[in-house]
Amino acid sequence: MKQHSGFTLIELMIVIAIIGILVSIALPAYLDYVARAKNSECLNVAASAKLSVSETAQDRGSLSLVNATNTGYSFNPSSYCADIDIGARGVITATTSTPNSSVVFTLRPTSAAGSLEWDCSVPGGTDLTLVPAECR
Repeated sequence: MKQHSGFTLIELMIVIAIIGILVSIALPAYLDYVARAKNSECLNVAASAKLSVSETAQDRGSLSLVNATNTGYSFNPSSYCADIDIGARGVITATTSTPNSSVVFTLRPTSAAGSLEWDCSVPGGTDLTLVPAECR
């Protein structure tokens, strides 16, 4: 008797079909993850703006006295973050610059028991798969 070893053609075709199905499921999830990671860079960069707002509010004694001119914060655009702006009462607007997934984050400070709490939001209609969990 002759002994055969190896896989048959049908077995190899089944394995390739299974791999194709798994890739078709995983690829969209991976692309969403990549877009979310790029958009989260802008939130990480905005941490220095949050620090500037916190220090200015502590120095001036109130959030109502915080604005873009007295925080001393300046921003240089990066690959995935187009703009970070500090507005009245320390409201920070961070705009991402990723293709096909630009998102605007709004970070609002509220004073609570001597510390600042930050609320992150995005405009309505924003695809939440592109937004980091911190702002959903």
